[in-house]
Amino acid sequence: MSRASSRRRALIGAIVCVAVVGTAQPAVAASTVADAGRRHPAASHSSVHGVEKAVARALASSLARSDWRARVRAATLATEDADLQALTDKAGSLAGKALPASVAGANRRVAALKGLPASTGSLLRVRLGAASMRARLTPDMTPWVAVAASDEHAKTITAYDSRGRGHTVDATHVPAFPLYVLDIDAAKAHKAGLRVLREQLADNGVSTPAPQGAHAADTAGWWATKVTAVEVNDDQEPWFKGAAEMFSLVTGFGQDGKARVDSVDMPYLDYDGTVYYPNQILVNWSNYKYNLADVVMMEDDDGTNYKSLAQALTTALLTVTDQGTYIPLVNAVLSAMPDSWFTDDPDYVESWYTLARNSTGRLNGAAGNGWMTVEPYFVEQF
Repeated sequence: MSRASSRRRALIGAIVCVAVVGTAQPAVAASTVADAGRRHPAASHSSVHGVEKAVARALASSLARSDWRARVRAATLATEDADLQALTDKAGSLAGKALPASVAGANRRVAALKGLPASTGSLLRVRLGAASMRARLTPDMTPWVAVAASDEHAKTITAYDSRGRGHTVDATHVPAFPLYVLDIDAAKAHKAGLRVLREQLADNGVSTPAPQGAHAADTAGWWATKVTAVEVNDDQEPWFKGAAEMFSLVTGFGQDGKARVDSVDMPYLDYDGTVYYPNQILVNWSNYKYNLADVVMMEDDDGTNYKSLAQALTTALLTVTDQGTYIPLVNAVLSAMPDSWFTDDPDYVESWYTLARNSTGRLNGAAGNGWMTVEPYFVEQF
């Protein structure tokens, strides 16, 4: 049984419910970066990670040109994430003839692999691996370019040098030397992805608005559950992936008696071990038949295909029928997800069972990985 499968079964059962070594950089320790000693096989373009690897190798090779290298250095020092498409387009011939076209094609493939519309635009970004690397990113260095591993538990990541050779970099500690990391604009992809998710769920009938007249007694507004504070212990994001992109799936039975799911973006939840005070509405109780709902918190990663996620949720939830009493839906959601979703794609972070309209105070998550404080909140109509 795989580690991911074991973890999922344990969860469900328990809760029941670049581096850079310029020629003058001998300080790079062999124990930290081991030269792979050979070229890696060509990356597959059938996954987001495969596309990123191909672009990372091309970008690393292009850095042999000092003028283009200086342009990339300036961009990565000026902003946390540099738009690679805009950077190559603006640089013109400095980036070489092939790189701009390769980046444009890669952006289109990434969008398609994530189930996003072509109108999403440029997604590929390049950045320094960590803020601590800034001081050592000097003009005479030719950085390697790394790709964030598809498995956040990986012990190593691969970085490419200007000759296209792959090198192994320790992923468990921030390197003392600078390196670039090629990644996607997680916030942009996440925002577009949640739109796709909501549209797909609505099209499949599992997130339709409550019918007019529901909760007629609350004619001046509707009751909600508001999150006043929240913290996660482990957001599943290692150093090379940067800030997390979190969202929650609220599940219950709609006014029509069918299982429903509502996605709630939590863009402020960037880092684990930090308490956030969002005062965010989590549940709109006018959408639900019963006084109870469940919450599954997840983290979006590069490989997330939002259309596939919506289909998996639809397949799982439409098999659950209203028995005239509330049935927890967390297990149905977790069981529908592939093993990989417990290791990287959208990572499972935490879940809360039987959240009630009158729930107040601190609620610890079922997996022991997070907590939130909530309170009832009445949303008045004008």
